[in-house]
Amino acid sequence: MKRIYDWDAKFSLRNYTAADLRALKGQCKFTQTTANTAEEAAAARDAGIDLIMGNAQNTAAVRQGAPDMFFTAAIGLPDFPTEKDVLTAAFAAMKDGADSVYTARGPHIVEMLAREDIPVMCHLGLVPRKSTWRGGLRAIGKTAEEAFELWQAFQTMENAGAFSVEAEVIVAEVMEEISKRSSLLTSSLGSGRGADIIYLFQNDICGEVPDRPRHARAFGNIHALEQQIRQERRNALSAFNEAARSGSYPATPEITPMASSELERLLELMSRQQEAR
Repeated sequence: MKRIYDWDAKFSLRNYTAADLRALKGQCKFTQTTANTAEEAAAARDAGIDLIMGNAQNTAAVRQGAPDMFFTAAIGLPDFPTEKDVLTAAFAAMKDGADSVYTARGPHIVEMLAREDIPVMCHLGLVPRKSTWRGGLRAIGKTAEEAFELWQAFQTMENAGAFSVEAEVIVAEVMEEISKRSSLLTSSLGSGRGADIIYLFQNDICGEVPDRPRHARAFGNIHALEQQIRQERRNALSAFNEAARSGSYPATPEITPMASSELERLLELMSRQQEAR
């Protein structure tokens, strides 16, 4: 563990620092997943995942679950429209314990954040929110011309000061060649094994949704368990309703009885009161 001070001047431990990740580029494969709650963060930590990423507003919660994991705080594309909004959100996330900040914005935003010495993760390849410019959701870099254009985009982000990149649904061979030539720490989301980091959303890994993109593999089936819980809840409520209406609930073991002598005395006291009226 590395000893650091975070942006709130609090002493902390980290499994990796930005400098570590840069130094280890090309030497090993890291794993990364999402975490937006303390439980998700703790689960990733317990599983031995290297890096986590989640929404910037959830940074404090994530830090509770994984106080020592390298965490990238994502600043939502439509939620922080102005440069001031982005900078304010970035500083807030870093104050809450984030180690880097993600943005899907252009190089001007990356440069603004990098000027503040914030390690910035950009987003290249398929950026789903901008997929209209790509003609829809599809892999990027199938032709030499498109792949070269992508390579130039990587260079632009390097020059803007980006530290890492979420590389989404890029043709695997293209990803491998670009990653060899780029100083950016490359995180492959559906872009093969040629990047520095293998990244997959936690809800896909755990099988929390029935429909997944092509690049995602479910290693669990939380969706089935949730459906089972959903049905079990309704079964239990129906059984309670029927038991309460039929008189089988509450039963003798579920009530507190009164001694017969005390009941007799109570009835006598109540009777006297009524007679006195």
